[in-house]
Amino acid sequence: MTVLPDDGLELAGEFPDTTHEQWQRLVAGVLRKSGKDVEGAEAEEALSTTLEDGLRTRPLYTRRDTAPEPGFPGFAPFVRGSRPEGNTTGGWDVRQRHTTADGEAVLADLENGATSLWLTVGEAGIPVSSLAGVLDGVYLDLAAVVLDAGSATGPAARELLRLYEERGVAKEAARGNLGADPLAQEARTGQVSDLAPAVALARLCAEEYPGLRALSVDALPYHEAGGSAAQELGASLATGVAYLRALTEAGLSVEQACAQLEFRYAATADQFLTIAKLRAARRLWARVAEVCGAPGAGAQLQHVVTSPVMMTRRDPWVNMLRATVATLAAGVGGADAVTVLPFDHDLGLPDAFARRIARNTSTILVEESHLARVIDPAGGSWYVERLTDELAHAGWEFFQRIEGLGGQAAALRSGDLGRDLAGTWAVRAARLAKRREPVTGVSEFPFLGERPVERAPAPERPSGGLPRVRRDEAYEVLRARSDAHLAATGARPRIYLASLGPAAAHTARTTFAANLFQAGGIEPVAEGTFEESGATEAVLCSSDAVYEEQAAAVAGRLKAAGATQVFLAGRPGTYADVDAHVFAGCDAVAVLTATLDRMGVS
Repeated sequence: MTVLPDDGLELAGEFPDTTHEQWQRLVAGVLRKSGKDVEGAEAEEALSTTLEDGLRTRPLYTRRDTAPEPGFPGFAPFVRGSRPEGNTTGGWDVRQRHTTADGEAVLADLENGATSLWLTVGEAGIPVSSLAGVLDGVYLDLAAVVLDAGSATGPAARELLRLYEERGVAKEAARGNLGADPLAQEARTGQVSDLAPAVALARLCAEEYPGLRALSVDALPYHEAGGSAAQELGASLATGVAYLRALTEAGLSVEQACAQLEFRYAATADQFLTIAKLRAARRLWARVAEVCGAPGAGAQLQHVVTSPVMMTRRDPWVNMLRATVATLAAGVGGADAVTVLPFDHDLGLPDAFARRIARNTSTILVEESHLARVIDPAGGSWYVERLTDELAHAGWEFFQRIEGLGGQAAALRSGDLGRDLAGTWAVRAARLAKRREPVTGVSEFPFLGERPVERAPAPERPSGGLPRVRRDEAYEVLRARSDAHLAATGARPRIYLASLGPAAAHTARTTFAANLFQAGGIEPVAEGTFEESGATEAVLCSSDAVYEEQAAAVAGRLKAAGATQVFLAGRPGTYADVDAHVFAGCDAVAVLTATLDRMGVS
């Protein structure tokens, strides 16, 4: 992102200040060379990028791109962090997730860098009766425990409190969260929630356990259902407000009620959007606390999890890179606790190597990259401050929509929230299908010869409510069809790449076509003749000039040799015997689905 000074500061005395208009004229000159005749603001707009929620990122930000004063770290509106010292004293809380009763794995994580535990308890995870064994050897006064127990929250919370008492942990030394989140549970399962047990736990914690929180505000169900950053913010805000109402009606003060909530958000590989989302979330919650008459209680505690939506099952090693960028964004955004999902998260239970890489991602960023040494390192960036402001407004608007529907519970039960999320995902799914949002190892640079990574099955997660989406899902369906064909016949479906002319003319489009069809599990064959390839369809690959000379004749010969479909890699034109075109921006999923259908791959 280019940032130019706009404050009269002369970087070198002999050079005059550069103006915004001068930069626009230079941009317009470059664009004219590529065939775009635009001037002034239009030139700048041509380089802008459209995001979800009606946001746009521009190529240049200056002091003119104003945003509200973010304040100081640790003070309202808490944009720059919930604590004055940020994470400088020891980095963020490295919170490792566990879903099975494996006490050895828990101890290994704590001994090697994890600082707290996030335990999935109940039918979808660790049996409540096994909680004591899982925590055997854990110093409960040092390592915070966060529960995620769904319908088993009550029994799991009572068991954890019993363990505190049994092991002599002073009530003021207990740290963590009992994980009550009835609205998130309803979002996951579709089963109507009851807030009364959560309220009872909150009252208990407020009265007896000053370091223990009772409720989570988990925004992951809305992120995993395909929601945008603003929708995730709005849904979390509406959930938090619903809990505030219930807690204050039960007799807690606003300050006490706010102190019982911990917010959970997703971090994606879109690092600037993640940074802005976390900063905006704190600002929005501070506004809620201010309206409720307790501006000093608006410091939001944030637990950030690397996005399950961005994880892929094919070429899962790339998930390490995605998770690293997401973790960096979470740290820069001011997260209090970060959970890095293992790279094999979607394949089953993570092995020891995957857990080690997950926890070391945070450790390296904190201890070696020193990411936590600076409080709010993105603060002051005109781009980040403006994006934070715009995202805060979009999130508040969605929050108001939910409130207008009667609140979070009503929006869930009416289906309105689900339809909003589905609409957002439909737009994004179209971009994924057209590879406008590429997924490395899946829709771009797939490797059909990859050895599958196999893991033991993980416990079934709750279902019945909002769906869970993934960026790779459409391509995964296609690859699964190809795998089944390989298992049944000993070979994958094939397509012949007919490269015309010299290498300089055809290499780019040959590579493009190979990538495209491999994304659907179709093996490209570029050597030998069509008859020798074992394929039933072919793709012409070359430059436009070569196509004018040879495309029709070569397509005719391929049809005569038995090709049932001849594609041309390039923008649509009129060539005899060419049936269809593939090009950058075409609907790859539709093309690949139709091709597998014609090939008889079920």
